[in-house]
Amino acid sequence: MELKTKKKIRVMSTVLFLLYLLALGYFLFFAEGFGRAIEDRGYRYNLEPMKEIMRFWNNRETLGTSAVLLNLAGNVLAFVPFGAILPVLNRHTRGFFRIGLLSLEFSFLMECFQLMFRVGSFDVDDMILNTLGGITGFLLFAICNGVRRRLYE
Repeated sequence: MELKTKKKIRVMSTVLFLLYLLALGYFLFFAEGFGRAIEDRGYRYNLEPMKEIMRFWNNRETLGTSAVLLNLAGNVLAFVPFGAILPVLNRHTRGFFRIGLLSLEFSFLMECFQLMFRVGSFDVDDMILNTLGGITGFLLFAICNGVRRRLYE
């Protein structure tokens, strides 16, 4: 691939990653439609793995499909761009376990911010789902990168 093309891809990826981080920050800390009500600013947390995931799954008929999808699939989908774009920006992040660890660390950081600022809740299940999303994004990157290599190199 030409150096000029690589530079364009890197610039576009940087812009996309920054836009992704801004959107993620908005949805995590400011979007009132996602449980960020100003009235309830207490500390809320879940440290028991799979507790909230199972609660949502077991009560899916009571809670409704949209609430379950928003929580479970939303937490996964929220981190797909993280796992897909980061390997384009930095060669050292091109690895299944590395992206998994970075996704877990970044998710932990976001959960800590939510706890500190009393917005949303610190939930270990969100970290599990976010990490799964980052890994899914990396797998999409790996597939696309493999196809690109076959076609253009």
